[in-house]
Amino acid sequence: MTVKTPQQETDLDLQGGLNRESKDAFTVANAEMSTSSVSKGCFVFKPSCKKKKTVSLEDHFSHGCEGAENSETRFKLCQDLWDKIKTDTEVLQDELNRKILDSLLDFTRKCSSTRLHSDWASQMRASEIPTAALVLGVNVPDHDMTFQSLSDLLQQSVTPHVASVQAKECGALKHLMKKVLERLMDTVVTVDDEEEDEAEQTSAQLHKSVHCSLSTLCDWYNTKTKKSNSGTPGKKRCSPGRDEPQQPPVVIIFKDLEAFNPRVLQDFILICSRYIERLPLMFIFGIATSPSTIQHMLPHSVSSLLCIELFQSLSCTQHLATVIDKLILTPQFPFKLNGKVMQVLMSIFLYHDFSVRNFIKGVQLALLEHFHSQPLSVLCCRKKEAVLNVMQLSHRNLERIRHLPSFKRYVEKQEPQEQVNLLTDDTRLKVVCQKLIKGLRKYHKNYYPVLRCLHTLTSSLPRYPLGKQVRELHLICLEKHVWENEDYQTAMKLLKMLAKDELIALLQRCVEILQPVKSKKMKAALVLLKDLLTRFKQLDTVAAETPPCAEDCITSPVKDLQKKTDLFQLQKTLLEMNESRRAKKLSPFEVLRNEALEFIDSLVKSHLSPPESQTLNEVCYYTSSATVRRHLNATPRTSIQAALSSPYYYLQNESLKTEDGSVSNAAPDICIAYKLHLECGRLINLYDWLEAYATVVSAAEGNNPDSFGKVDEVKHARFIQAVSELEFLGFIKSTKQKTDHVARLTWGGC
Repeated sequence: MTVKTPQQETDLDLQGGLNRESKDAFTVANAEMSTSSVSKGCFVFKPSCKKKKTVSLEDHFSHGCEGAENSETRFKLCQDLWDKIKTDTEVLQDELNRKILDSLLDFTRKCSSTRLHSDWASQMRASEIPTAALVLGVNVPDHDMTFQSLSDLLQQSVTPHVASVQAKECGALKHLMKKVLERLMDTVVTVDDEEEDEAEQTSAQLHKSVHCSLSTLCDWYNTKTKKSNSGTPGKKRCSPGRDEPQQPPVVIIFKDLEAFNPRVLQDFILICSRYIERLPLMFIFGIATSPSTIQHMLPHSVSSLLCIELFQSLSCTQHLATVIDKLILTPQFPFKLNGKVMQVLMSIFLYHDFSVRNFIKGVQLALLEHFHSQPLSVLCCRKKEAVLNVMQLSHRNLERIRHLPSFKRYVEKQEPQEQVNLLTDDTRLKVVCQKLIKGLRKYHKNYYPVLRCLHTLTSSLPRYPLGKQVRELHLICLEKHVWENEDYQTAMKLLKMLAKDELIALLQRCVEILQPVKSKKMKAALVLLKDLLTRFKQLDTVAAETPPCAEDCITSPVKDLQKKTDLFQLQKTLLEMNESRRAKKLSPFEVLRNEALEFIDSLVKSHLSPPESQTLNEVCYYTSSATVRRHLNATPRTSIQAALSSPYYYLQNESLKTEDGSVSNAAPDICIAYKLHLECGRLINLYDWLEAYATVVSAAEGNNPDSFGKVDEVKHARFIQAVSELEFLGFIKSTKQKTDHVARLTWGGC
């Protein structure tokens, strides 16, 4: 029998307790966590944090959606159209930027090969840093996409060593140098005078970090090029051209040159010029305004170190015209914008940012809003899908169709019995809707070719009566009947003054526009237009065969003008001359010209009616311009003032609801402080402001009236926070004109 000491008994009790706890924990672990461990001991399992239920895009779309019964179909159609718009615009932008990007690639290849030549001129040129000044325009939001494409192409075909930097991350020279080295070498770079929390860095990061200097970059570049040269030992160099891929240039892209600190840029260029013989550097300057920016930022002593070549990208207006032509003025996309929405998007583009990217985002926003708010947008798809979707419409959606303004106008034009059938028989309504959907598609197929033909004829006229861009003519046609416009009448009169060669050239371009269109009406119009062109070309042969007529057009009233006459006789003579000119026989060219213009006028009147005149246009056209303006052209100050003056509008708390427009004493502190500051003048006494605030808050808390106006530490802290927030929002600022006063900055609050 063994005797246990008290210490041993304690140890055994502790061990038994631990074993019991471990068994319990093990049981729980097996039951809940399915652990495979069989060892004895204490197992601690941290409670699993509850995963937030992620809402899918479809659920988010369906939430608050009008007509939720077909929201799934509408979401799929919206997503397909969204992806189609995104893909097509990316392809289009790549095509538009291809020319300028190819020129930049040729420039980089040419500059890298210059270093290999031995003549004196090439050596002098090699002592300078090759620099491409890329003028992109003021549409700054579009620049990122261009630089991303340029960087990808350079890395694919010219050099793997490309670094892009922005001004906001390069406030000082050391930061600029660090960003360049980190993006070229793909490693951590340390700066000598930086005392950032190095203790928090891992040993691996400290081991990989390198010194921030261009000599380090030179050593790294030499190591890289030696590795690439030794990678193909069997190949011998036969000519200097073979070395070109062996020594790729190091390209540094300055995305926003105007925003850089000129001193930082100058110092960086001076340092880089010292290493140009060891390192094949190359700069690309992204310029938004004018090439003269380089002269303003860099003195001659610095700019002389650069070999600058200018590159001009396509203007943003030309870019937008191409996007509108391919994205909006086409029957391929069933989704359309009405005139007011189009005008809002154009105004934001022309008067705010010139950004094609933001314009496309506006179109996507309108697309999303249309499918979310319009239950009948389930018919906004391709013709075959739309015809099938009509047969699947519920009775509720059919009633929505009956309430559409365009459909009501259509019903009013029908026979009485047909009106009854359309309003009561769902089957008949579905058949008619299929016919109307097909008619709407035919309208779009005929509308856009005729629109382009009319633009072709009128865009070169003096003073551009119908606009210089096709989008301007499109906006006119969206709003009203274009042929009722005075500018249209002016344009037709000017077309009647065109010479034969000019008119034939314009009609030939119209033939080219109508050639690829498959619509039956457009094919018939194409045949007639070709016949007119043939008759125009035959006029020369007909005129050569016809003998000239005798010049008997000079009438006696003209001779009478040489005699003395009174006012009555002169007026009578002029009227006779006017009548004789009207009665004068038109030439064959004038007759044919009038016939051609009458044919164009008939095309316009047949196919350029506004979309509102088409039945079921509400299915495809988005009309809420106010929603687009509210989302894209936001007014933050107005919104902030509305929130501070009427917090109930945003918080939807019944205790904040007031009738007379005043702020409830239960409102947030910043709302109370804001409302009190509106009652003050230019300078606000902080102590008076604090007392007034404390009085309002005390009333809200239901304190004893005797304690009103008394300030404790909590109220004081809340007041200071509210004042600080108002200062951050720009409503007040500190002032030295008076002690314990602040200056008010805004007037005319809500």
